[in-house]
Amino acid sequence: MYKLIGNTRSRTFRVLWMLEELGQPYEHLPAAPRSDEVTALNPSGKVPVLMVDGTALTDSTAILTYLADRHAALTFAPGTLERARQDALTHFLLDEFDSVIWTAARHSFILPEELRVPTVKDSLKWEFERSQRLLADKLGDGPFLMGDRMTIPDIIATHCGTWAVAAKFPLVDDRFRAYLSRMRKRPAYQRLTAEA
Repeated sequence: MYKLIGNTRSRTFRVLWMLEELGQPYEHLPAAPRSDEVTALNPSGKVPVLMVDGTALTDSTAILTYLADRHAALTFAPGTLERARQDALTHFLLDEFDSVIWTAARHSFILPEELRVPTVKDSLKWEFERSQRLLADKLGDGPFLMGDRMTIPDIIATHCGTWAVAAKFPLVDDRFRAYLSRMRKRPAYQRLTAEA
């Protein structure tokens, strides 16, 4: 059984969602970032941390990739063109969605107050709006970013979209809003949000 450490108001939610989609048993310790439980396993204090056979795995995307590869689900096989496209989409989301919203969070409540630059959020919102349209253009005929198969990028995109709403970043593209609505209706997602 997996042991996942990190509160749900973080990227830990991504890993919880994947474990639910995979139907894998897990124990969840909702520890806060930089708590003693977390820093004992990850000196940076960042969550999530996934314990596998006594080894601490860190970074949500690395964990998602590990789980997807290990269980041969929510991913395309390594070495295929589909996997290369999936990985490119994952990196696009990390660069254009995750990093933008994370930077806004840092300048809102994470950095020491004297280092925060609140006006940077205007340019970050502009970037996020532009990136939504680019992502929506990638949506094809299927319900998921990669067509008919849900993959890692769907988890990241949905989490970032939800995070953006909480951070008061506007969702400006109707196609992206409709995609988020579909993804949030998935039973695994609903189970997690019902518990929160």
